[in-house]
Amino acid sequence: MTPEEVDSFNHEISILKTLDHPHILKLYEVFDEPKRYCLVTELCKGGELFNEIVTKVQFSESEAATIIQQILLAVAFCHDKGIVHRDLKPENVLIDKELNNTLKIIDFSNSVIIEPGETLNVTHGTSYYIAPEVLAKKYTEKCDVWSIGVILYILLSGKPPFDGDNDEEITE
Repeated sequence: MTPEEVDSFNHEISILKTLDHPHILKLYEVFDEPKRYCLVTELCKGGELFNEIVTKVQFSESEAATIIQQILLAVAFCHDKGIVHRDLKPENVLIDKELNNTLKIIDFSNSVIIEPGETLNVTHGTSYYIAPEVLAKKYTEKCDVWSIGVILYILLSGKPPFDGDNDEEITE
């Protein structure tokens, strides 16, 4: 890993260590070995929400409400701690089938900690889920709420709200 990648990795680890919530993947331990890092997390048997969407295509309003409620609880917890995820998408939500299909938010690599009222100006995220204010480079933690809205749209309709053959067309 480059020094920048190590800094980014350590930043993500430091954020994960502060988060203890039923809908956020729990990080128990980090082992720094000479040629690798080993992360010990809770086990989620069930895969990504993305795979569930591909398999099922559309969800009932009740199913979508249950999914979105769990994501909102986790994101509200993060926002209360000043943490902005900045890359919420079905690929970053795991399903724990052994815990009654409990959802767990993962991948805090793009996350930042902000102060109340602070605005961010660096573009992060995935094209389908990125908020317009992120593209305008003046945004707050509310960019995560936009991403949750896009996830909800996909759950209910079975397709993303914006079409395009590449990231440029999607963000346009």
